[in-house]
Amino acid sequence: MDKFRELRDELLLVFFGRGPRVIDALIPFLVYIIGSRFIDINQAVVMSVATAGVIMFFRLIKRQSLTFAVGGAGSALLASFFAYLSGSADGYYLPGLFTGGFTVAGCVLSVIVNRPLAAYSSMLTRRWPEKWYWHPQVLPAYREVTLFWGILFGVRLVVELILFSQRAIETLGTVRLVMGWPYTILVLVVSYLYGQKRLAKLAGPSVAEYKSDAQPPWSGQRKGF
Repeated sequence: MDKFRELRDELLLVFFGRGPRVIDALIPFLVYIIGSRFIDINQAVVMSVATAGVIMFFRLIKRQSLTFAVGGAGSALLASFFAYLSGSADGYYLPGLFTGGFTVAGCVLSVIVNRPLAAYSSMLTRRWPEKWYWHPQVLPAYREVTLFWGILFGVRLVVELILFSQRAIETLGTVRLVMGWPYTILVLVVSYLYGQKRLAKLAGPSVAEYKSDAQPPWSGQRKGF
């Protein structure tokens, strides 16, 4: 139960922070997926963009974070633009495919230059010292997790590209939903569990020990990754 609570708290930290903001980026896409199956493609596009605008306005008047709302609005506008240019639902998925490709390439390149994306992702969320991540008894854990991300997100990209090339748009929409946040959450849970075990095996310093310049042997980072 303690490990379950820890995972729950970590996911809440990564996805929601101080409030349920990640949903702001997801709702416009859901509106489009549902709308495109029952109404005209142009109407579905308008509904998606309008929904994103409403969410932004709501967050603005509540003086809440606009990060995910702006991201959702930007994604909806860009995807809608591609859909408009192509004249079909296919175009709406192009930005996501490009983003997926850049994500996989980013994972691979970041490992090659020895500055893994998993470390930067953790850094942005936790505000831990940057140099701690590059410690020789810490860095390998983040490098391996980044490779893991590259493989799993690469699998998702291949599945989406196959469906897109076959113009199986309804199936692609369903796959995008299932392999979106649910898939990402699963990847993060496995990454967290593996990362913690790897840090323990590497026997490097914890963040607190690194900050205090403690000498080995170290107790290591026991919570968070």
